[in-house]
Amino acid sequence: MKHFLISLIVIIVNLNTNAQEVMKFKKLSFEEEKVIINKGTEMPFTGKYLNFNGKGTYVCKKCGSHLFHSEDKFESHCGWPSFDDEIPNAVKRIPDADGIRTEIVCANCGAHLGHVFKGEEYTEKNIRHCVNSVSLDFVPVDKITIVKTGRAIFAGGCFWGMEHLFNKADGVISTTVGYIGGDKDNPTYKEVCSSNTNHAEAIEVIFDNSLTSFEEMAKLFFEIHDPTQVNRQGPDTGTQYRSVIFYLNEEQKSISEKLIKILKDKGYNIATKVIEAKKFWKAEDYHQDYYSKKGDVPYCHSYTKRF
Repeated sequence: MKHFLISLIVIIVNLNTNAQEVMKFKKLSFEEEKVIINKGTEMPFTGKYLNFNGKGTYVCKKCGSHLFHSEDKFESHCGWPSFDDEIPNAVKRIPDADGIRTEIVCANCGAHLGHVFKGEEYTEKNIRHCVNSVSLDFVPVDKITIVKTGRAIFAGGCFWGMEHLFNKADGVISTTVGYIGGDKDNPTYKEVCSSNTNHAEAIEVIFDNSLTSFEEMAKLFFEIHDPTQVNRQGPDTGTQYRSVIFYLNEEQKSISEKLIKILKDKGYNIATKVIEAKKFWKAEDYHQDYYSKKGDVPYCHSYTKRF
């Protein structure tokens, strides 16, 4: 009976958590779900925004994140709205299930948008984001609210696990995994793993300052990895797995040092270094959103409350 009650409580907690997550997003119609959630495709030449020429920003139907500017929309005669550029860090590319095309999804919520194609020479940028109208809403230029974003760079072990957990945090707009702190330009994963570049595996986080802050991001960093380990994280060992906050300004440096002092006062033997950021080198595409692509979970990162 005791085990049954514990299981029931866990189920209720999970249901409540899922309900809270769903409430963050717009309620979708059956037709919208077929495309946005189940990765379907609307009929060609039927979409609301195919021949639409309004000035403003196209946003995700599910979460409202800004995706494309109207000035980047062009006529490709393919049957769906086309864009030759995207708002930075707004769209993620993943291999399509057909093994041929590249799918594009909202970087914030994972909503299916359509596909991206290169080399067709429709415009000088030579790229076409082919997007379902049903995946989009439109915000006229006079209604657009400018989102002030922040940027942070953290290293704390395998960047796959760090990214997986940061992507779940409120206020995070996008994440990119890469390399920083070393001397080699354009390093490869193989070179970094050789420990000859002095680079660390790291994550760049772009966040909405109206919803969160650098301090909250830094607290999360300390709570999703073990900051007491030196040149390792769990079973992964090597200098590339060291714990570092790469600060971008003096305010980030001050906040980082304050948080480390708080943890040391609590008895943690903190190994995390606070170092001024050098150039952040984006890692290879197959490392981006690794666990989301694989449908797996981190093996050496988990949440532990420390603040």
